[in-house]
Amino acid sequence: MYRDVSSCNTYNYGDSLYWDARYVQEAGSFDWYQRYSSLRPFVRRYIPTSSRVLMVGCGNALMSEDMVKDGYEDITNIDISSVAIDMMRKKYEHIPQLKYMRMDVRDMSFFPDDSFDSVIDKGTLDSLMCGNDAPISAAQMLGEVSRLLKPGGIHI
Repeated sequence: MYRDVSSCNTYNYGDSLYWDARYVQEAGSFDWYQRYSSLRPFVRRYIPTSSRVLMVGCGNALMSEDMVKDGYEDITNIDISSVAIDMMRKKYEHIPQLKYMRMDVRDMSFFPDDSFDSVIDKGTLDSLMCGNDAPISAAQMLGEVSRLLKPGGIHI
């Protein structure tokens, strides 16, 4: 597998220690690439509001909150960083539509097969591709996403 590493740096983006340190230093919210308002037309077109959604690599982004404000009813958010998950659990403890779990996207065996109608990834695969063992990590993540999606499910 060819991998263009020119845009990667020396950080191990697949390591929870990197993300824990980053979220301690940068406590404010950050949405990678785009905010929900920009992605809304695509999300609304392909994912019904009644869908069971898995947000992988949620970090401290506002996207899930914005989706709930837009009518989404069931969003499970996972991240490898315990710092991010603890922060988000506390922030959104009053919103029952949002669940937060510390989990590595390469091993989501906590969930049974066909658990979700959709999976949204807004930068996790990119991060893994800049980490150690990138092709293996990417294959593990995509295998897990495929396993967790219900037949006909949507991966964005």
